[in-house]
Amino acid sequence: MSDHVRDAPLSSDRRALQSFHYPFASSPDIIRSHQKDAYFQSHLLLQLQSILRSLYGTRTVHNWENEARTFTELLYLSLTTFLGNRTLGEEYTDIVQIHASTHRLPSIARRSAYILSAVLLPYGLTRVLPSFRRRLRAKLEAVLHQQDSKRSTTAHQLSTYILEHLDTLTSPSLLSALVLATFYFTGAYYTLSKRLFNLRYIFTRKIEPSSQRAGYEVLGVLLAAQLLVQGYLHVQTVYTANSAVPVTPQAGSAVIDGGVEIGTMPDANLLAPIPAPSSSDPVAQKKHLAHITSTPYHPGPVVDLEDAEQLQYISGKQSRKCTLCLEPMKDPSVTTCGHVFCWTCVTEWLREQPMCPLCRQGTGVQHVLPLRG
Repeated sequence: MSDHVRDAPLSSDRRALQSFHYPFASSPDIIRSHQKDAYFQSHLLLQLQSILRSLYGTRTVHNWENEARTFTELLYLSLTTFLGNRTLGEEYTDIVQIHASTHRLPSIARRSAYILSAVLLPYGLTRVLPSFRRRLRAKLEAVLHQQDSKRSTTAHQLSTYILEHLDTLTSPSLLSALVLATFYFTGAYYTLSKRLFNLRYIFTRKIEPSSQRAGYEVLGVLLAAQLLVQGYLHVQTVYTANSAVPVTPQAGSAVIDGGVEIGTMPDANLLAPIPAPSSSDPVAQKKHLAHITSTPYHPGPVVDLEDAEQLQYISGKQSRKCTLCLEPMKDPSVTTCGHVFCWTCVTEWLREQPMCPLCRQGTGVQHVLPLRG
């Protein structure tokens, strides 16, 4: 009788475990997991950059920044998710990735497809999108040049709109923002790759009914409101531009580029409108801008530190070299933290990652100041 009494609680516990279903992880735990993984990936990236810098120099590290980051992400996920193990972030938050439909661990094929789409797809887009945009822009410019006499047609207006907003229309940022806003509301599928392959997270511990599981619905509302406001302002700007009344030049003035009215002199050549360049060549655009603003055009850098007479307060040959290209600085420019680089080098760097190449302090292209005297 006593043995039967001792076995009764054990049987009820087993039945409770068999009927127990692990709950899906909440959005704060998933975000903490990804932040922890990003932290360890950044450490791997720094170690790889240190090796490359000692072997090939700083210029190679700068030129292969995207490839190094892609390699570290691929290495990290290959040693964890691909092998069927949890990442360090998943262990930190005590969650496990499963196939949402079967509630089982994902197969190796599904894990492999997820890793390739999460790592190689963004890298491939960064390599393909610039050339795709250049080709599409050239075709649109050719179409607009042929339709120059039909500016009021819908096809011409549509082509003009696509050409003006080509970078925004071909950017994956909007899709990423929609996926993130949906995640804030539902707590599922933090990235597009996880949604494509139906991968979700569950807790590996039992959550008591009394425990509060907070979500990020407020962030979803704010992000959705931001997208709506940006969409409204964009539509309003396009509508205002299309419905704008053309400017009629008064006596003694002329309108150039369809909207800028300037005073004219008796020279008849100044009365003719100046056509915009028909190509996206940066040199042609700079010449056009210099022409219509009556400013000198500089084909080369304004300040070149190979000339010892320029910016003499920067002393020493090493101080006058850019740490990114390892050559005498051309158009030296200073970041908010006080470090000086070539204008082209630092702006290209900041477009990839908004932080100083030396001290890693956050900054943006708009905060860089050129040195002129």
